[in-house]
Amino acid sequence: MKKKVLVINGLILSALLLNLPFALAAAPSYEGKTLRIIVGYSAGGGYDGYARVIGRHLGKHLPGSPTIIVENMTGAGSLVSANYLYKAARPDGLTIGHFNGGLFFNQVMGQPGIEFDARKFAFIGAAVTEDVAFAFTKKSGITSMEKWVAAKTPVKMGGVAPGAYAPDNVIRIVKAALGLPVQLVTGYKGTADIRLAAENGELAGSAWGWDSMRATWRKALDTGEAVVVLQGVPKPLPDLPNVPLAISFAKTEEARQLVEHGIHSGGRFARPFVLPPGTPKERVQLMQKAFQDTLKDKEFLAETEKSKLGLDPVSGAELEKTVAALFKLEPGLVLKLNEILFK
Repeated sequence: MKKKVLVINGLILSALLLNLPFALAAAPSYEGKTLRIIVGYSAGGGYDGYARVIGRHLGKHLPGSPTIIVENMTGAGSLVSANYLYKAARPDGLTIGHFNGGLFFNQVMGQPGIEFDARKFAFIGAAVTEDVAFAFTKKSGITSMEKWVAAKTPVKMGGVAPGAYAPDNVIRIVKAALGLPVQLVTGYKGTADIRLAAENGELAGSAWGWDSMRATWRKALDTGEAVVVLQGVPKPLPDLPNVPLAISFAKTEEARQLVEHGIHSGGRFARPFVLPPGTPKERVQLMQKAFQDTLKDKEFLAETEKSKLGLDPVSGAELEKTVAALFKLEPGLVLKLNEILFK
């Protein structure tokens, strides 16, 4: 009996040894490689900020510790970068995209220029959800919702391109659903450019994720030169307990639906990190794990705390599920949103 056991164990060991080179060869390694994170917006904005801090720590959690660089590929509210990742980037695990996830929503809306199928991207995860805040400069005179509602002329707000979740989509939705006086001035390369335009008096303000806003516009917010007057979330954010909610100004059921589906749900997938379609499953899983490990890294957490970059992680599986649900929205609501966002 013992001889049989020894023989069987010997056969198993031999098989393992014979297949060891193949197992080692199959294990993805990034040693000596350079990994790119393609950001769809200009340097200095929120997307860029998160990509760079993640890029400084992600390599530690990948086998071979690759060099990681961040590249800014601007254009059409990050659509240029999204199309590039889908059509041109090699699916070898060496190119990560970080663009406006509102484009997934816009595929359902039929936005012109979209050359991807959102359901085919490989989702790594998101570091934060897009909890939108609407902020204006003090010199614009819009320092409260009462003053915004009472404005006698449309209030100039900056955007990046038709279809971008924030600023463009959320601004268009509050204008239509809540009847607010707004003039959307779009075409800026990122929120860094919008902030500069607001500080120069070219714009009154804009709207984008609070975690990003409080980090990149921190000085103006601290001094009162910039004021948050509205937030696009279901419940008040801890930092903004007295700032009113957009949903509270919705006077009809249709308006509530527009805010809930167009602003609330969109925030969950607004800041995704993705890989090109066709990326091997083992590389996707490796990157997903490395991403989640990075978000728990003590040095990473210390840097985000110092930079005031908030974290509210979403897993790759959660992103995939949420994006898939977009393609099941009620047709009448899709038609109405399409009219608001692209007509």
